[in-house]
Amino acid sequence: MNVKVLIVALCLPVAAMAQGFAGLGTDAEGFTVPQPDPQFEFPADHGPHNDYRIEWWYLTANLEAADGTPYGLQWTLFRSALAPETGEGWTAPQLWMGHAAVTTPAQHYVAERLARGGIGQAGVTADPFEAWIDDWALQGDWDTLRMTASGADFAYDMALTAQGPLIFHGDRGYSVKSAAGQASYYYSQPFFAIEGALRLPEGDVAVTGNAWLDREWSSQPLADNQTGWDWFSLSFDDGAKMMGFRLQQTDGNNFTSATWITPDGQTTPYTDGALTATPLATNDADVPVRWRVELPAKGLDVTVAAINENAWMTTSVPYWEGPVTVTGTHGGIGYLEMTGYE
Repeated sequence: MNVKVLIVALCLPVAAMAQGFAGLGTDAEGFTVPQPDPQFEFPADHGPHNDYRIEWWYLTANLEAADGTPYGLQWTLFRSALAPETGEGWTAPQLWMGHAAVTTPAQHYVAERLARGGIGQAGVTADPFEAWIDDWALQGDWDTLRMTASGADFAYDMALTAQGPLIFHGDRGYSVKSAAGQASYYYSQPFFAIEGALRLPEGDVAVTGNAWLDREWSSQPLADNQTGWDWFSLSFDDGAKMMGFRLQQTDGNNFTSATWITPDGQTTPYTDGALTATPLATNDADVPVRWRVELPAKGLDVTVAAINENAWMTTSVPYWEGPVTVTGTHGGIGYLEMTGYE
């Protein structure tokens, strides 16, 4: 969102980045802001929305090798506008940031790319769809995609095939993030089957699994008293899925939201207070790596645990992101993203 995805604090101008994730609550004067009752148009909305301040294309995947070893994979492209004006070449106000990662039970490999818009180094086109930064790319027609990225210690080349419909969070894609009404446009494709090869220091590993792609854009997605979030994308053994997030507030309270997704893609949105996420254990850096997640309306009461507790993204603004297991009333796997932790 992811709000997750909201990780685009990483793409804010330097002044806002200095504030960490709280920078997502800064004023959006001059930029377009999301409004209720959105009318999405595809394939156009798979592309960029330059009149909004921040946006991302955010994919995570749970993978497994032939020997049963679990892996996690991330590919993300963030867009941030320095100003609401338009321009060409070096005067274009768009900044781009890419994150890629592979998580194993023992290691977490991370890479980051930075680019300026308008000079061809990074960008997104809607039709045909392609998102790229340098030689990293996500391209295809959204029913089938190819994804590539590499870092100093890893590389991957993956093929994705959609096996279900797009999912719209909140009120038909209008996702409220605070009691004050800050919001984003937010939809996902959580039904990707994925396969390909990871290139790791120990050698190439063939993997298969499922992937979740988030699309989100806004200009002020957080309130000024919100400092970070905990975001869950969970895929259960019975084919159902859930997206849920908890936004941290300076008064010690949290704002929550969730979407329940049936195996055939029917959705039920849940507003603030329906979802509860409670930390159960932390790693050595005092970041929660085991959670109790409850959604009583669906009979959900599960423990979400990190496969690798040290999945720390050592990027411009650091955060935690990695694959998880799910046990309790529902078994499954998923991904967890946490920001606002030092």
